[in-house]
Amino acid sequence: MEETIGMIKLFLVSGFFILLGSTQAAADGYTTGGGRRLAAAPSLPVPITLITSAVDKGAVCLDGTPPAYHMDPGFGAGKNKWIVNLEGGGWCDSVRVCRYRKASRLGSSNLMDKQMYFEGVLSSNLVKNPDFYNWNRVMIRYCDGASFTGEGYDASNRLYFRGQRIFNASIEHLLSIGMASADQVLLAGGSAGGLAAILQCDHFSAFFAGRRGTTVKCLADAGLFLDAVDISGGRTLRSYYGGIVATHGVAQNLPKSCTGRLDATSCFFPQNIIGSIKTPMFLLNAAYDTWQIHESLAPDAADPRGAWRACKSNRSACDASQMTVLQGFRGQMVSAVQGFSRSKANGLFINSCFTHGQSKYRATWNAKGSPTIQNKGIGKSVGDWYFGRAEVKAIDCPYPCDKTCHNDI
Repeated sequence: MEETIGMIKLFLVSGFFILLGSTQAAADGYTTGGGRRLAAAPSLPVPITLITSAVDKGAVCLDGTPPAYHMDPGFGAGKNKWIVNLEGGGWCDSVRVCRYRKASRLGSSNLMDKQMYFEGVLSSNLVKNPDFYNWNRVMIRYCDGASFTGEGYDASNRLYFRGQRIFNASIEHLLSIGMASADQVLLAGGSAGGLAAILQCDHFSAFFAGRRGTTVKCLADAGLFLDAVDISGGRTLRSYYGGIVATHGVAQNLPKSCTGRLDATSCFFPQNIIGSIKTPMFLLNAAYDTWQIHESLAPDAADPRGAWRACKSNRSACDASQMTVLQGFRGQMVSAVQGFSRSKANGLFINSCFTHGQSKYRATWNAKGSPTIQNKGIGKSVGDWYFGRAEVKAIDCPYPCDKTCHNDI
C-alpha cells in the first residue's frame, strides 16, 4: 500500500538547499490535447509516495521509516521509457553523525518534503528537455547516508543502515508498476546519488537481464569523487569514506570486481570502479568540483590558518600556487577517466567549471547560455550518447578557457 502526501517549499539537491516557488516552477510546461508539454504554463509539483511495503523487507530509512520517491508519469511515446534518479545529500560516517542525520529529511521519510518540482533531466518541458521530457521520471529519495549501499543495524541507537535494501525495494516496486515493460531506462544521480549511480549501475542493469529489447544505461553527475591528497598531505576524503564503509557495513555490497583486488574503502571511490562497469555509463563532472575543493582538497582541518578560505569562496582570489594545486586536481580527474573513455559505449562531459551538479538545474542542463564544450551543451551531449546519435567524449581545456560556465561563488 502506498500513500501520497504534502507540499514543498525547500528541497536538497546534491547537498545544496534550493528554494522553489511559483516563479521557478513557471516554465516546466503543461500537457496539451496532443500529449505535448509546452513552456507556457507552470508544471505541477510531483507528490511523494511512501513504499510502505518495503518495511517488511527491512528496507527502511535511518530511523526506520519507509523509503520514498516522487514520480511524474510518462506520456505519448515516453510511456515505456524510464529515468530513475537517485537523490544526493552527503553521507554520515559514524554512529554519532548518523544519529543527527536520522532527525532530518536525509534520515527520515517523516521529515521529507511532500512535493518536488522537477527540473533539468527530470523536466517535463519539451523545449528544455527534448530527449527525456515525456519519459516516466522518478526521484528516489535519499535517507540511508551511504549512497544506497549499507547493510546493518545499530540496536543501541536504533539506527538502520539499509541503503542496499532501499535501492532493491525501490527498483522492485517500480518494476511492479510498469518499469518491467520499459524499452529504455536510464539510472541517474547527482553528488552522493551520482556515486550511487556508479556503484549500483551493473546491479541495476541486472534487474533487466533476460528482458529482450530493454536498453539500460547510467548517468553519474558530480559523482566522480577522487581519492586525492589534501593540501596538508593527508587524505581527508579517504578517512571519511573509511568511516562510512565501516559504519554502514558497505563492503559486502560493493562491486566484486573491485573488492577482489582492493580494500573496501578504495572501492567506494569511482576511479577504482568505472573501468570494470559493463553497463554503458556517462560521467558528467566539473573538473574543479567545488564540493571536493572545499571538503577533500582544501578542507578547513587541513588549512588551520585559512590560507585557502578566499580561494574556495571565489576562484579569482586564488593565487598562482593555489591555481597550480587546482590544475593538478583537474589533471587527476582527467587521468582517472582515461581508461573509462576508451569504451565506445561510455560518454564523458568534463567541463572546466567551478560547480557541483549540473543535470538537475534548468540553467545548466539545456537552457540558453548553458555550459558547452565545443558548442554542445550537457543535455544534448547526454541525449546524443544515450540514443547513439554521436560519440561523446568531451573534456574541456583547463580554466580559464571556458566562458560558458555557471560557477558556484
